Amino acid sequence: MLGTLIKTHELNTYQISFKYETFSVSLYKVVHMILLVSSNRDVASLNIANQILQNYPFQKVSEDFQNNPVYTACLNQNLVTLIRLNEESVDAQSIPENFSDIELVIFISRHSSQSGVPTLTVHPPGNFADADFGGSPRTVSVSPATAMSHTLKMLMFFQQKFELSEYEVSFEVTHHGPSLNVPSMFVELGSSMSQWTNTKAAYAIACSVISTIENFEPKPSQRAVIGIGGTHYNKKFTNMALNGEAFFGHMIPKYAVMHVDVSMLRHCVERSLEQISEVLLDWRGIKSEDKPGLIAALDASRIVYRKI
Repeated sequence: MLGTLIKTHELNTYQISFKYETFSVSLYKVVHMILLVSSNRDVASLNIANQILQNYPFQKVSEDFQNNPVYTACLNQNLVTLIRLNEESVDAQSIPENFSDIELVIFISRHSSQSGVPTLTVHPPGNFADADFGGSPRTVSVSPATAMSHTLKMLMFFQQKFELSEYEVSFEVTHHGPSLNVPSMFVELGSSMSQWTNTKAAYAIACSVISTIENFEPKPSQRAVIGIGGTHYNKKFTNMALNGEAFFGHMIPKYAVMHVDVSMLRHCVERSLEQISEVLLDWRGIKSEDKPGLIAALDASRIVYRKI
């Protein structure tokens, strides 16, 4: 176990303990432990991590992880640890085993697409079928809907502030690994080398991620929704989140609806940090042949749903 959080007998004081050192942080409210993950195999990830380290008060600790330096910071009384992996982030299935008390994992990553469209995106990880790109088959991570919505809004804010009009801000649907038992999200810079190495775009993501960390406050009673249908970049879901109409947890695209049954629906409901109140169906974005089976599964699951 690399890092642990220990409450001392002193009022509002916590100790962050690493293998070779311990330091204390005085706090005035409950502390949340957040893990920020980058990868040596990802140019965009390293670019974003560098922007974070250059612009925010992170301190290097004497412990390392996978022979890479580890940095920590206290941001608005939330404690964040920044690590660097030697493997791809999608393969980081064992991450929770190396850290205790982690309440949110944020992966900073590249986004790749054949179109090459510049993008700033956020999504929860997980698999609705086979685990072709990390994680476990038919297993999704816990989705942090409120944190993802906040990040999406901040991506739009900094896209405008930094005059990155060529970049599209969007949710992506749930896809690829890892499949973690803790709230997890990817924040990605796409979609080709020219964007991955763009320092201004990387700084926009860095600012968005730090804002999410500073404002992170788990609210299990907060109502969230599951989105089903549409493309990989669902504009309806994105716009609803940006307008504050809904907090989206897992999002299932039309190409994955064939894998949705009662078990998967219940799994997505259970794997949410917030309380799922309903499922929103992008009805025109669902294949006709998949609609009867989906409605039957929803009815059998007794999950409230609504067509949009």
